[in-house]
Amino acid sequence: MAMPAPPDQPGTDGVCQRVNRMFGRIGDKWTILVVTMLMDRPRRFNELKRLIGGISQQMLSRTLRSLEHDGLVTRTVHPSVPPQVEYGLTPLGQSLAQPLTQLAMWMLSHLDEIEQHRALRDMQEGQLPAVRLAEP
Repeated sequence: MAMPAPPDQPGTDGVCQRVNRMFGRIGDKWTILVVTMLMDRPRRFNELKRLIGGISQQMLSRTLRSLEHDGLVTRTVHPSVPPQVEYGLTPLGQSLAQPLTQLAMWMLSHLDEIEQHRALRDMQEGQLPAVRLAEP
């Protein structure tokens, strides 16, 4: 399927509007992190929360619900007390994980170059370069 040509008036083509909505949802940082954390195997809610770090319980719930609604994630309830819920990628979700992984690899291989460009631009604009935080 070929991408439609951009319309003469931005935002008027129905297909482009639908694609933009999906980019908004899939391009969200929490969505990307959830999908990549589920690539290898299904995981329980608290395990996802620990692995992602910095995500609130409410945001993780909302993200998982959206992904499930879009058919990218399955939710399996295991009968136990208390019930255990496990999330996994559907085949559609797995097909999204592949290009997300490629995008992440591109970022990793170009991160230093991008940061150098940012620092140069900041110096040209008379701004102090951003402080690089130590990674945990």
